[in-house]
This record gives sequence, C-alpha cells and structure tokens, in this order.
Amino acid sequence: MATSLRPRRSVLYMPGSNARALEKARTLPADCVILDLEDAVAPDAKDIARDQVTAAVKAGGFGLREVFVRINGLDTPWGAADLAAAATAAPDVILVPKVSDPEDLRRIGAMLADAGTPETTRVWAMMETPRAMLAALEIADAAHDPATRLAGFVMGTNDLAKDTRARWLPGRAPMLPWLMACLAAARANGLDIADGVYNALSDDDGFKRECNEARDLGFDGKTLIHPNQIGPCNAAFSPTAEEVAWSRTVIAAFDAPEAQGKGALQVEGKMVERLHAEMARRVVAIAATIAAREAA
Repeated sequence: MATSLRPRRSVLYMPGSNARALEKARTLPADCVILDLEDAVAPDAKDIARDQVTAAVKAGGFGLREVFVRINGLDTPWGAADLAAAATAAPDVILVPKVSDPEDLRRIGAMLADAGTPETTRVWAMMETPRAMLAALEIADAAHDPATRLAGFVMGTNDLAKDTRARWLPGRAPMLPWLMACLAAARANGLDIADGVYNALSDDDGFKRECNEARDLGFDGKTLIHPNQIGPCNAAFSPTAEEVAWSRTVIAAFDAPEAQGKGALQVEGKMVERLHAEMARRVVAIAATIAAREAA
C-alpha cells in the first residue's frame, strides 16, 4: 500500500453545533475540515449538531476540501446515531474517536457496509488512549482488511496527555515515543497521519515551531483548532521551492540514459540512491497538487 498524494497539511476542527462555522468551512484554505460531533459539542447540543452536520455534508459545496465527520464513540449515548447519520451523509472520512483495538474498526466497517455507505467514504482512527499507543501497529494492520476502510490516523494528544499525565513541554519529549510509534505503524500500512492540536492560540512562534517539528518527524499535516492556524500550517507542510528544485534535479539525473541500471549517482557533489529519486518524485507530485489547488 502507498500513502495518498492528496495534501493533508491543515486539518481544521469545526464545531458541528455552530451553523456559522459549518458555512465558513466551505471557504477556508484548509486541506481538510473535521465537522465535529464529539469534544467540540456540549452534551445538550449533540442532536442539533448531528442534524446540522448531516445537512451540511449532504449539501456539499466544500470544493477540494476533504470533509471529515468526527462521531462520538459507540459506547456513548450519541455514537450509534452519529454513525448512522454519517453513513447516510457519506462524507470523505468518518473519524472514530478513542480507537484502542482493531475490532473497533471492524465493527464500524460492518455498520457502514450494512448502511450501504459508498466505498469512497473512508475511516480514520483517533489515536488518543494509552492502550492505542501499545497497540498502534495492530490497529494500523487493520488496513489490510478492506472492510475496515481504514485510511489514516489522527493523533489526539490532549486526551493522551490527560490519560498518561504526560506534561506539555516544548518539543513534546514525553510524547515523542508515542508519536513516532503511531507514525511508524501508519507508514508500515500505507496510512496518512495528522499530528495533534496546538492549544496556545496566542503563541504564534510556538505553533510554527511545533508545525515544523511535526513535519520533520514525518507527519502529513496537523490538526488545528482555529482558522488563523491554517496559513502557517500550510506553509510548514508544503515543499519549499528549494526542495522542489533539488527533487527535480535528482529525478532528471536518474532519468538520464546514462543512469539506467545504476543504483546510486553523484549529483552536485552528493551521493543519491534510487530511493532518493522515489522520494523526490513524491515531493514534486505533492507540490504540483498544492499549486493546482491554490490556482483553482
């Protein structure tokens, strides 16, 4: 399996109970929007949020933005109704909270199949419990079963911090083992993965630093809690002009007739292997997709 070439740099949570936010989601430059029925919605607003999100997804108008619906857990009073409504609305992705066992995904997949939800609706798992950290590879391996529809992970770092009592520190040293375990499990199964949120809305420098750190760790993008975070996040997770130029140089070197059959080349004083050419092709393809999206 191979990860998608669809940009998922910025993944913005929008409260499903806020009708104005749902309308605004159609105009923001985020790659993905999560229409949230879970943490962003108070218990007494769950029903209206479900109705509003279902109507918004069915109405469409989100353009190239990928539409996620985060349901409440099936062990809550609202989860079954959320899943039934999402199955009918058929968003791009149904985001399942607190996945701790691959059986959770098989159950969701079976319910979607029974509802006749199109195969184009995929499932992403929130990785946010201590048990999920210990079972990350087992959960990601569920992607080998097409019935689960599993296509990605989202890190739920706030819940993870609460349950583990890990402290929030610059650089997130206490969480790095879990972040990298989930990332490795995702990549081993061809899944995309989005980093958790940054809570300090007024700390622009800290947010940019954490976006850069997540990019360097290998994440596809980051989940966001405010539209003001979209621009810096998109910038951090987009290939730079220098990266694209170097990638094109590497590709051209390996595509040259004299390079056929060679596993490694010297390019501008650097030794590069064919695996670098594969990486370069992905950089160029992602950059082209982003450019086309911004021009649309």
